[in-house]
Amino acid sequence: MEGQEKQVTGYLLFSLATAVIGSLQFGYNTGVINAPEQKLRSFFNDTWMERYGEPISQGVQTIVWSVAVAIFSVGGMVGSFSVGVMANQFGRRRSMFLVNSLAVIGGLLMGFSTICSSYEMVIAGRLVIGLFCGLFTGLTPMYVGEVSPTPLRGAFGTLHQLGVVVGILIAQIFGLEALLGSDKLWPLLLALTVAPAVLQCILLPFCPESPRFLLINLKQEEQARKALVRLRGTEDVSKDLQEMKEESAKMAMEKKVTIAELFRSAAYRQPLLIAVMLQLSQQLSGINAVFYYSTGIFDSAGVKQPIYATIGAGIVNTVFTVVSLFLVEKAGRRTLHLLGLGGMAISALLMTVSLLLKHVPAMSYMAIIAVMLFVAMFELGPGPIPWFIVAELFSQGPRPAAMAVAGCCNWTANFLVGMSFPKLEELCGPWVFLIFTAFLIIFFIFTFIKVPETKGKTFDEIARSFGSAPPAASSSTEEPPATSSFYV
Repeated sequence: MEGQEKQVTGYLLFSLATAVIGSLQFGYNTGVINAPEQKLRSFFNDTWMERYGEPISQGVQTIVWSVAVAIFSVGGMVGSFSVGVMANQFGRRRSMFLVNSLAVIGGLLMGFSTICSSYEMVIAGRLVIGLFCGLFTGLTPMYVGEVSPTPLRGAFGTLHQLGVVVGILIAQIFGLEALLGSDKLWPLLLALTVAPAVLQCILLPFCPESPRFLLINLKQEEQARKALVRLRGTEDVSKDLQEMKEESAKMAMEKKVTIAELFRSAAYRQPLLIAVMLQLSQQLSGINAVFYYSTGIFDSAGVKQPIYATIGAGIVNTVFTVVSLFLVEKAGRRTLHLLGLGGMAISALLMTVSLLLKHVPAMSYMAIIAVMLFVAMFELGPGPIPWFIVAELFSQGPRPAAMAVAGCCNWTANFLVGMSFPKLEELCGPWVFLIFTAFLIIFFIFTFIKVPETKGKTFDEIARSFGSAPPAASSSTEEPPATSSFYV
């Protein structure tokens, strides 16, 4: 225990906090577009009037608005697929530095859209910001996983999700009419994403490159040792170095893994299936749909200012992400993910019942409790765990390609839910949450049967348990597979 405490240094926490600014950006840009919706629609109309001398039709306005929202996910898909190439080409730290230029470009495009009377600049800015966020959803968990001590990798892995939910909460608060959500200030609300990008660029040069990348990819053992000494706060980093050398030796026996090879190789099939399913369990759980519908639920409960109740749900979101940070190394990833999925399924059923019976006064308050419980259960497992588990399931060679595939699946599911939910809700009404309940039950069963526990295991032990590292000339490869009990 003493050794573990010594490994948590101020320098490690500084490096993690700097990387997680990218996660905060992802959350902020996910949540920021909701508050100024009516202001943006008015801007679209004013610009159209200025150009064509007539008001924009309702149908065209809705299309422009939908494109402005959805194109963020399209950028995210492209960005997430580029993570592997960029992380291997430039390294983890330099990639984060370079990618911030996209946040600056996107933020400025949106910020100057009113001055230039161009709604196309809002759409282009959202696309560029989506590209930026897609890259960071891979880079942050990768960097955090590779600099963290093995015993604390899960706890620190939840920091990415913590950054995301804090970003969403900041966007909700700044989006209030009294702050930046007004008719004149909404371009500043969208452009504010430039500030954390600049801050991260200032801080990144003081952070180390990932020791794993230095040793395994660049073969710079001395540089990796120096980085580890600073991160761990002790001269004795032989255990970390030995773990990386063993991983490197195994990697030397396998050629570099591309995305195509990741799909072709039988050795990677099971961890890839798990990685993809866990990403889908996050997005198809219905969390975005619940946030989308929460204001309506609170409104039906008689809350006079539903936006403040929605911010309250954002606070619950943040609090339970912190709770999961402390639980993930005690309870284990798999246990928390199962608990989260099960709790969300029950909450979705409660939501359905309470919305169907909303004429009964007590039911409207049950709906509020169901929303809060749904959000809390999400942050215990399905929120944070899928992001960092991918980095744990794969060795250094296939890790960037796996992060790219998993990230792309996450963004694609995000896009599909965002596009389809309004129509589904129109067709099904309150029954729509039963669709998510069914998905949650399927993911619960999959996790119970297929997902192993990764708590306390080294990257190499995890990869070897799947057979995703080639057999080394050592008897350690004869360990029995831990597949049935291995993850989350």
